[in-house]
Amino acid sequence: MSDPQDMPSLSEAQMEIMNIVWDRPDTTLGEIWLELHSKRSIARNTIQTLLSRLVDKGWLVYRAEGKIFHYRAAVPREKTMTHVVNRLVETAFNGSAEGLVMALLDGQDLDADEAQRIRALIDRAQAGQK
Repeated sequence: MSDPQDMPSLSEAQMEIMNIVWDRPDTTLGEIWLELHSKRSIARNTIQTLLSRLVDKGWLVYRAEGKIFHYRAAVPREKTMTHVVNRLVETAFNGSAEGLVMALLDGQDLDADEAQRIRALIDRAQAGQK
């Protein structure tokens, strides 16, 4: 598996495709197109181009079954999300995790369960656990 830190960043459209592939390993162009097309108008050729670029960048791998290509992620979602969030904290919030959390919570109504889960995550982070 590749390290997202060493790979080209993902565009919004590429991240959308990666989320589908992470949710449905061993998926095809047709399946990805159907899911995206159900949300908005998008050409199959556009999806095919994005898939090719994701393969070229190292984000996806594929296997061919006749004329059908089956795609799977070359990098786990968790590893990628950690990298994306760390990069966001560094670039948008000048390295401040507090700034990110404040931006996320600003104007949000948390129920008691959500607030408790967030507190537990903060407690674990302070204790140096994952």
